[in-house]
Amino acid sequence: MLSPEHDLHRRRRGRNASLALVLGGFVLLVFAVTIVKLSNGGQIRGFDHTPETLVVGQ
Repeated sequence: MLSPEHDLHRRRRGRNASLALVLGGFVLLVFAVTIVKLSNGGQIRGFDHTPETLVVGQ
């Protein structure tokens, strides 16, 4: 005979589902921002801790 689910487990499952949705939304937001930044076609430059002079306007 199976006992009915305890109220604590039901509430915990609801909180876990909400947290999963929030985390999934955050991952999608970071992914979308990354795609937008990469699709702009600008220069992607790494930072190697060395001084560099950039010539602007050429």
